[in-house]
Amino acid sequence: MQYKKHSTVGVTIKVIPGDPRAPDATALLMQSHALMEELFPPEDNFYLDIGDLCVPEISFFVAREGDQLLGTGALADKGDYGEVKSMFVSPEARGKGVGELLLAQIEVTARTKGYAALKLETGDVLHAAHRLYERAGFAKCGPFGDYPAANSSVFMTKKL
Repeated sequence: MQYKKHSTVGVTIKVIPGDPRAPDATALLMQSHALMEELFPPEDNFYLDIGDLCVPEISFFVAREGDQLLGTGALADKGDYGEVKSMFVSPEARGKGVGELLLAQIEVTARTKGYAALKLETGDVLHAAHRLYERAGFAKCGPFGDYPAANSSVFMTKKL
């Protein structure tokens, strides 16, 4: 299933499988990494490098409006649950519903794979992300997997 949203000018935003090594996806991911490095100490940065997004355990998605890349998101296979990774929307595209579309595609993919839950780690100062995840039904939880109880982390989960 592919998620689409029509903007007010009739252009469609599409969420489709993508390649993190594609030049525009790599550029957007690097922009996300730079922001995380600016906001958080090195020991609290848990983003995946480009190569780590190119493995069979990762489903990587991009949101496009025409030829323009608006955002990225990924689903990591963690066995009985899926983890939301690499969610980032370009600053110019914020407010268009891109995050909601990416997250919806990730959830559909997680349900198709039979996961019991979706989990995520995000930064404590990323308040717009917290609101996005809460609107989608996520609730705060404690650290999971290999994550330490980092002061700048917020952990969330959603039962599927």
